[in-house]
Amino acid sequence: MNVTIQSIKFDADKKLVDFIEKKVEKVEKFFDGIVGAEVFLRVENTQDPENKKAEIRLAIPGNDLFAERTCKTFEEAVDQCIEALKRQVVKAKEKMRT
Repeated sequence: MNVTIQSIKFDADKKLVDFIEKKVEKVEKFFDGIVGAEVFLRVENTQDPENKKAEIRLAIPGNDLFAERTCKTFEEAVDQCIEALKRQVVKAKEKMRT
């Protein structure tokens, strides 16, 4: 699976990139037909401490799955996105079988 990570208006460090790649690849356990993933990271312009936004789009045959979360850290946001995508992948897989 091809994973593309884009950090908007900042440079993501190697540790964060490795963390994201590892998490996204875990979704492949649930459905091996995933073509690729795009991850967008941005810092929202608010005074709220929860201003780190992660968006993940998974390309699967027939549809794209999408999740976005805003949290205090990028790691937490990515974790929550991955959990949401796992549920979406399982539903999409069941739908394809029927």
